[in-house]
Amino acid sequence: MGGMIRAVVVDDEPLAREGLKLHLAKEPDVLVAGEAADGRRAVALVASVKPDLLFLDVQMPLLDGFGVVDALSAGHLPTIVFVTAYDRYAMKAFEVHALDYLLKPFTAERFQTAMRKARDEIEARGSHESRRRLLELIAERAGAAAHLQRFVIRSGEGYRLVAAEEVASFEAQGNYVRLTTGQGHHLLRITMAELEKRLDPKRFARIHRSTMVNIDRIKEITPAWHGDFEVLLHDGQRLRLSRNFRERLLP
Repeated sequence: MGGMIRAVVVDDEPLAREGLKLHLAKEPDVLVAGEAADGRRAVALVASVKPDLLFLDVQMPLLDGFGVVDALSAGHLPTIVFVTAYDRYAMKAFEVHALDYLLKPFTAERFQTAMRKARDEIEARGSHESRRRLLELIAERAGAAAHLQRFVIRSGEGYRLVAAEEVASFEAQGNYVRLTTGQGHHLLRITMAELEKRLDPKRFARIHRSTMVNIDRIKEITPAWHGDFEVLLHDGQRLRLSRNFRERLLP
């Protein structure tokens, strides 16, 4: 591949950073463009330097590795190799999403394997596959402790995260759900039944067997016909509230 790979090393342990830099110094096509000892500095550094490759410690105080990825998700998101002490949950998550990680302490051979994968990923960045996997990991972690907070959607040739609070409505379309925000429509591969289970019922209400709305986006509800109602959203959407679901919104 042409050009130098600009790398950033993030770890709260000075010895761990030095160890990674020693390995990287042996790679003729890699330039270490910066290092950080905590997640907050890492976010600022990556936004400034815009590296191709990020070695990112998972366990850090204040803002851990997952928090760093979350903070970077709306901007420059480099190829990432996670570095972790033994953490069953983290390793399982990386394996499920086919993300690479180095388990401390790692051998030179294992480091070389990670570098080969990283080079391949940097070379193929046009596919946006690694970005999709990273965003899915962050969305999954956000929904693991409570309700679903974010969605991974297509954006041009790539992917981005949309916060649940930005969504005005969801409408079923076969095995997909159409998500509507102020910026447009996107399809999610999920059923309405599964989506309803994973959303916060204080924020979202089912108003029809094929429709859910963000309660905060409702402007008014007016009677329609045969016991049904019309729901007008602030963005101008007009949706039907079936009488079978009226108790979700009306006394």
